[in-house]
Amino acid sequence: MGTTNYLTTIFCIALTLAAYLGTRKLYLRYKHPLLNVVALTAAAVIAVLVVLRIPYNDFVPAKNIMTLLLGPATVGLAVPLYRHRELLRRFGVPIVGCVALGSFLAMLTAALIAKLGGLPHDVVMSIMPKGVSIPFAVEIAQIYGGIPPLSAAFVVATGTLGSLVGGWLLTLARVSHPVARGLALGTVSHGQGTATALMEGEQQGAMAGLAMILAGILTAALAPLAVWLLGFVG
Repeated sequence: MGTTNYLTTIFCIALTLAAYLGTRKLYLRYKHPLLNVVALTAAAVIAVLVVLRIPYNDFVPAKNIMTLLLGPATVGLAVPLYRHRELLRRFGVPIVGCVALGSFLAMLTAALIAKLGGLPHDVVMSIMPKGVSIPFAVEIAQIYGGIPPLSAAFVVATGTLGSLVGGWLLTLARVSHPVARGLALGTVSHGQGTATALMEGEQQGAMAGLAMILAGILTAALAPLAVWLLGFVG
């Protein structure tokens, strides 16, 4: 990699970090649901890359470096969870039950709507695991005849939509308990929902991180039941 490529990589990382800090500051100041940190950061980075005519291939090395940090960031979610471990002792059974039910209904309703809409089987199976993070969704889709790249796209779209309107919908429904808000956002919007929950508070973020992990495991476990039930439709 030449000097120019190194400088481009450093610039792209700095650009992404600056865009994130700027949009985060906006969200914390105005608390408006449309000021979504993930969506606005992505839009800002794309806009600058287009204006400066930096091709996506030149952004890839920076993306790869930042992606490596996802592992430590995910592990870091254990910190707020540990701080609020008392919540697990108090609400352990309801937490598992709610995440299991939410994960199952998210799978079943999405796949059912797609099937009743006349979409082919591979697309239906790609949509079904949209509520969990990409590694889980891709494997589940592949097992049941889905298209892994398409499933990954549905996951990103779901996370973005959930992080945009999830908190607003919960407020509209008068859901105010931090445990409930965190579990809802983490169950249906995986990592992006967890990021939104962390912006609301540490308890919400801890519960969302837990829900994101549980949702992935429970979705994989409950997928055969969802597929079996879908076989009776249409």
